[in-house]
Amino acid sequence: MDPILQALSSRAGVHFMGQPNLAFQAKDIYLRESGEGLACDAQPTLITVSNSGIPAFLSTYIDPKLIEILVAPMKATEIVGEEVKKGDWTTETAMFPVIESTGRTTAYGDYSESGSAGVNVNFPQRQSYHYQVMTNWGERELEKAALARVDWANRKNIASILTLNKFQNKSYFYGVSGIENYGLLNDPKLTAAITPITKAAGGTGWTNAVANEVLEDIQKLWTQLQTQANGLIELDSKMTLAMSPTSEVALTKTSDFNVNVADRLKKNFPNMTVKTAPEYATTSGNLVQLFIEDYEGQRTAVTAFTEKLRAHPIVIGSSSFKQKKSQGTFGTIIFRPVFIAQMLGV
Repeated sequence: MDPILQALSSRAGVHFMGQPNLAFQAKDIYLRESGEGLACDAQPTLITVSNSGIPAFLSTYIDPKLIEILVAPMKATEIVGEEVKKGDWTTETAMFPVIESTGRTTAYGDYSESGSAGVNVNFPQRQSYHYQVMTNWGERELEKAALARVDWANRKNIASILTLNKFQNKSYFYGVSGIENYGLLNDPKLTAAITPITKAAGGTGWTNAVANEVLEDIQKLWTQLQTQANGLIELDSKMTLAMSPTSEVALTKTSDFNVNVADRLKKNFPNMTVKTAPEYATTSGNLVQLFIEDYEGQRTAVTAFTEKLRAHPIVIGSSSFKQKKSQGTFGTIIFRPVFIAQMLGV
């Protein structure tokens, strides 16, 4: 066979019938028809699967900015006003001495020695609760997450801190069941919640109330607080009105004189601060608390902890790592529950 034709046959798969030479004519090329293919084709059928695209991931863009999933705000300490450390992680119980002056008088007499003065001391206590969370990450796990531009170990640490703080905030509102550890909403020393005034539109809540009706409820709550305090507080005392975010909307209700509830509160209670937290929306209705922040230098309540974010040693495994983190809480310690009034069902 001619070397050129041999090269066409071996390299390009072009075959000719018979033994033609380079001086062939068009009639010497034999074409096969009727579905038998063309003798001149380089490849009569495909060996691979028919395709005209590329793997989809090659055209996928991964944004390096991570979008955080939001969680409910943690506002217990913000509402109470102060967070303090009591003891340490070895502390099981904390005592808070309460002292009361006592005395009696009698009619004066030159030789009389009657009448007396004294003190009475109680030692109420609270129990601490310590809790923990574990984080684990493996070497291959880290490498695979890095392909998606995720700092896996760091994100797990962030998640562990958030988990601890969410529980801490919950303990500040509700305490820990089974031990003497209470929260801002369920301390047994709190006075029973009063009910709102019945509204003209029906019911007791603020949903269908007009501006004056909302204001009257807050005035009723103030009267209750003033009664409990037995005259120790004034309209200009520094106080906090705490409620759920949905209840706060009622403060925007406007009267017939184009003045809303919030404006009238600022005028009547110049040192009142409104704060909100989702925990005030309870299964029994929306709760509102009005409390004096401090009296004669003593705070009404504080949120308390033994430890905040104690990071224990990282344990190195054969191809993985793990770390424990822990915290401790006393819940919310209410020193003077007489300065807190509640209303349920707004």
